[in-house]
Amino acid sequence: MTPNVGTADRIARIIIGLVLLSLPFWVQGDWRWVGLLGIVPIITALMSWCPIYKIVGVGTSKP
Repeated sequence: MTPNVGTADRIARIIIGLVLLSLPFWVQGDWRWVGLLGIVPIITALMSWCPIYKIVGVGTSKP
């Protein structure tokens, strides 16, 4: 897997992932479990690889 996620993109993904993961602590009802989706951007940031970027042919990392 060639990295296709750049540094700024990785930082944004980690922040978005942490915000989503905090939802179960702040939101009541069924919507709180949407926060578990925060795992996806964190994993893609840690791996520096995004499967959607691969499919679309986009990359934010420097070659």
